[in-house]
Amino acid sequence: MNTLIKNGMVVAGETFEKADVYIQDNKIVKIGKDIDCAVDTEIDAEGKIVLPGFVDMHCHLREPGLEYKEDIAHGSLAALRGGFTSIACMPNTRPPIDNAALVSYVRTKGIEADNAKVYPIGCITKGQAGKEIAEMGFMRDAGAVAFSDDGLPVANSNVMRMGLEYAASIGALIISHSEDKELSGDGVVNEGLNATVSGLKGITRAAEECMVARDVLLAETFKTRVHIAHVSTRGSVDIVRRAKARGVAVTCETCPHYFCATDDEILSYNTNAKINPPLRTQDDVDAILEGLCDGTIDAIATDHAPHAADEKNKEFNLAPFGTSGFETAFSLAYTYLVETNVIDIVKLSKLMSANPARILGIGSGLIKEGERADITIADPEKSFIVDRTKFVSKGKNSLFHGWKLKGAVTDVLVDGLSKEIKSYD
Repeated sequence: MNTLIKNGMVVAGETFEKADVYIQDNKIVKIGKDIDCAVDTEIDAEGKIVLPGFVDMHCHLREPGLEYKEDIAHGSLAALRGGFTSIACMPNTRPPIDNAALVSYVRTKGIEADNAKVYPIGCITKGQAGKEIAEMGFMRDAGAVAFSDDGLPVANSNVMRMGLEYAASIGALIISHSEDKELSGDGVVNEGLNATVSGLKGITRAAEECMVARDVLLAETFKTRVHIAHVSTRGSVDIVRRAKARGVAVTCETCPHYFCATDDEILSYNTNAKINPPLRTQDDVDAILEGLCDGTIDAIATDHAPHAADEKNKEFNLAPFGTSGFETAFSLAYTYLVETNVIDIVKLSKLMSANPARILGIGSGLIKEGERADITIADPEKSFIVDRTKFVSKGKNSLFHGWKLKGAVTDVLVDGLSKEIKSYD
């Protein structure tokens, strides 16, 4: 199967220029101008941006056990619609993905769905209970790309140490949901003025920052690496920045809702603004933007957290945390980072493709001759209004419903094959 992408503005490494991309089977064979050859499929990308397929290193597909919220088939198709060619799903399912059999199950379901590639993340501890280390070696052999107790962070520092050292011994990555549950308690929003005004119980920044500091110190002391999930505060950015300057093997991610929204969103009691970690203040947003610019923050992930409509249609305190993220992530990043000149499209490509692929160790993430042909094409001039009722995901719980965004995904190729995606009219 030969494919030629013509006339697009191609992000290839550090370059962003008009070029053609010739694909043979699942590999990029040639990048250049005015490529002329017989092909099975030709895609005219005039006026569009050709990017490496996005890699989401933090999402929730809910299967097994919570398929009424989302399943692997719907979730991986929603990911395609958002331009993601590879996604890594968290293990807080029912039962939790804490053994090789469940890792194999998720991998198989992802292959059967044949949408975005699905990479399972296994639990650090058995049952996410935080007490006994799970068999990470067997899960790694079965296809797990990383390990996390996401949602139920490892509170015991010695258990976390053992997890980090076990992962290091098999060349695996620990992803830390950094939250001190004792500090966050039954809080539902960011602790501050808006929590007081709304009458909703707050979650202190220290709940996140204490655990970020702990995990960084453990990684530094025991010479392991750690990845910090969904960084949301100025303090967390500063801790990671200082750790990197000391040579600690730490990476981190943030999510679109932490650089384009603040806790002002909670004042209308919109439960789709109930997210964990919570939306913060404009000062925290500014710190996230600084971290994206200076390289402190390595990746943009979605933390795609789909929920059923009746679960979110409750009073704020009772609704679950999370927002559906696959189908808006790129457009939010393009609108709020590239269009505002915070970063350029090359930098955005690194944050959404090359860096997460490198951190997870899954390859690709680049448009380069000889690389796998996972490619996303987007129209930078296309504007649309987010309509959650048109989401492919089962999770219609979008914070961004009604927002006007710019930059829409139009085409996605996975392993050189063009995938049919639904798009906004």
